[in-house]
Amino acid sequence: MTRIKSVRARVWNWTGPTVPPSGNFCSNASDALWDKGDAMSSFRFHQWLTCEVETEDGTIGIGNAALAPTVVKKAIDDWYAALVIGEDPFDYAYIWEKMYRRTHAWGRRGIGMTAISAIDIAIWDLMGKLTGKPVFKLLGGRTKEKIPVYYSKLYAGPVETMQAEAEAALKQGYQGFKSRFGYGPKDGMSGMRENLKRVEALREVIGYDRDLMLEAYMGWNLDYTRRMLPKLEKYEPRWLEEPVIADDIRGYAELNKGPIPISGGEHEFGLLGCAQLLQSGAVSVLQYDTNRVGGVTAAQKINAVAEAHQVPVIPHAGQMHNYHLTMANLNCPISEYFPVFDVEVGNELFYYIFDGEPVARDGYLQLDDDTPGLGISISDKHLENFEVME
Repeated sequence: MTRIKSVRARVWNWTGPTVPPSGNFCSNASDALWDKGDAMSSFRFHQWLTCEVETEDGTIGIGNAALAPTVVKKAIDDWYAALVIGEDPFDYAYIWEKMYRRTHAWGRRGIGMTAISAIDIAIWDLMGKLTGKPVFKLLGGRTKEKIPVYYSKLYAGPVETMQAEAEAALKQGYQGFKSRFGYGPKDGMSGMRENLKRVEALREVIGYDRDLMLEAYMGWNLDYTRRMLPKLEKYEPRWLEEPVIADDIRGYAELNKGPIPISGGEHEFGLLGCAQLLQSGAVSVLQYDTNRVGGVTAAQKINAVAEAHQVPVIPHAGQMHNYHLTMANLNCPISEYFPVFDVEVGNELFYYIFDGEPVARDGYLQLDDDTPGLGISISDKHLENFEVME
């Protein structure tokens, strides 16, 4: 038996070039405020956290988190590391409950659960390396030959630009595409027309034999969404994602009774939080974020509850931990996929921090049966573009 001897959290601050923000490229929760400047600024993340859990024999598991990395690092350093050091990593269920229950008064959501997630993901990577097996084999094995992925970008912009991007992605074999709305309640009827113009333009490019997913990223409210749904119905979206703020579960449940499936859960935390969404009939597609919801340990429990409710799970964002969960669960039919791209919102950063992230081919991803753990390592290729906080 080898025990955990150290937990190392680092914050990677991107100092390299970024794609400058453009107006109305994605609605968001801050749109409801009277504000000047870039309302999306607080939802961009040009930092990332890595968490390395090392055992006495020198094996290192790698976890990560993208939510408020500097604060999460402080939580790991001051609270969570001490709860993990000295434990057997294969007692992962006990370790998870220990982290969750010892910090329950303040850590059961938000920053605390994100810190738990980063450590838990690292422990699963560690267990895979110690057993010589990929994580998906530890989770139940292969449930699909390869993973279908949908192209997740298409931020709102000029119609011609969005159509050109969709056309280029179409040639790469994707069968699903997700676009963001740029306008919400503050933009009135003219904003509605702008939203609809872009949905129609994308359908002109991809046709109706491929899935189109639409996302409001919490930028609408219940009244606005009620008015938009009948207008969107003819475009046959596979789902409408996060139309209202994450805490409005009643609103989600009401909207989910309509003709367009509602998806969400990216900003929910833990098994019980996701169970509440499912029990309330709030979502037709559950999209927890593994590095916020409690890591792989919590995600597997949530997958089982979602399957019992016959609600498919499509984890938020790309990244290897999500691909392993998708491969091992029949109720996870597809994966979200952010293409390799210059740093814009921040989802692109994992390509610059890690080696081993798979690149989609003809609309699919593949995992290797013989690569132990998650299959990623921390890269040294772009160090000149990072300031690393130890």
